Amino acid sequence: MSTVLSRDSQVRVMEDTVTQAEKHFGQLCSLLAAYTRKTARLRDKADQLVRQLVDFANTEHPEMRATLRSLAEDLARVQDYRQAEVERLERKVIDPLKLYGAQIKQTRAEIKKCKRVRNNEIKQLERLEKLRQKSPSDRPTLSQAETSVQRASVDANRTTHQLEETIDTFQKQKLKDLQKIFSDFVTIEMVFHAKAVEVYSSTFQTLERYDLERDLEDFRAKMQGVYGRYNARPLTNTTASPAVPWSLAQSAQSTIRSQRKEAVSEEDSAEEEEGPVEDFQGTGAPSITRVGG
Repeated sequence: MSTVLSRDSQVRVMEDTVTQAEKHFGQLCSLLAAYTRKTARLRDKADQLVRQLVDFANTEHPEMRATLRSLAEDLARVQDYRQAEVERLERKVIDPLKLYGAQIKQTRAEIKKCKRVRNNEIKQLERLEKLRQKSPSDRPTLSQAETSVQRASVDANRTTHQLEETIDTFQKQKLKDLQKIFSDFVTIEMVFHAKAVEVYSSTFQTLERYDLERDLEDFRAKMQGVYGRYNARPLTNTTASPAVPWSLAQSAQSTIRSQRKEAVSEEDSAEEEEGPVEDFQGTGAPSITRVGG
C-alpha cells in the first residue's frame, strides 16, 4: 500500500505541473493578445494623426508646411515599424503560446489514463484485503485475487513510468519555450524602439531647424498683399526608400499612400511558417489589420 501512496503523490505533483501550465499559459496568451491588439490600435491612431498633420500642413506657411510634412512622413515610418512589431508578436509570441492548448489537453489525457490504472490497482488491493478477512481459508479465491493485484501493480508501475517520462519531456519543453518566447518578445520590442528612436532623433532635428522668422516674414508680407517672397528651405532626409513605404504628395490635395509591409522584413524571410494552432478557451486572436490605409 505504501507503494500505491507513493505513486499517488507522484501523480498529484505531475498533475499540478500541468494544471499550473494550463492556467498561466492561458493567461499569458490572453494578455499578450490584448497587448498586441492595443499596439495595433495605437498604430491606427497614429495613422490618423499622420493624415491630420498633412491636412494641417497644407494650410500653413512654407517653413511650417515643410516641417509638418517631414514630421508626418517620419511618424508614418514609425507606424510601419509598429506594424511589423504587431505581426511579429502574433507570429513569435502568441502563436507558440496557443500551441499549449492542444499539448496540455494531450498530457491531461495521459494523466487520466494513469489515474484509471492506479484506481484499478487500489480496487484490487481492497478486494484482496476483504477476501483475507472474510474467507482466509479460501486459497483458490485468494490466489486469484493476489494474481489480479500483481497484474494491476505491474500495469500501474508501467503507466506511472510512462507518465513520468511524458511530464519530464513536457516540463523541459515548457521551460525552453518560455525562454524562447520571451526572448523573442524582448527582441521584438527592442528592435521597434531602436528604430523608432532613430527616426524620432532625425525628426527632432528637423523641428529644431524650423525657421519661425521666415514664416512670420511670409505671413506679414501676405497681410500687406505681397506674395511669393521666397520658397521654403528644402526638406532633408525625406527621400523615399525601401524602409519608407509612405510618401507624401506635394500638392494641396496631398494624400498618404501606404504599403503595409515593413522595411526590416528581411530578418523574417528565412523563418518557416507556423502550422495550425489550437487556441486556449476564451483567448481571442489579435486584430492586426491596419485600417485607414
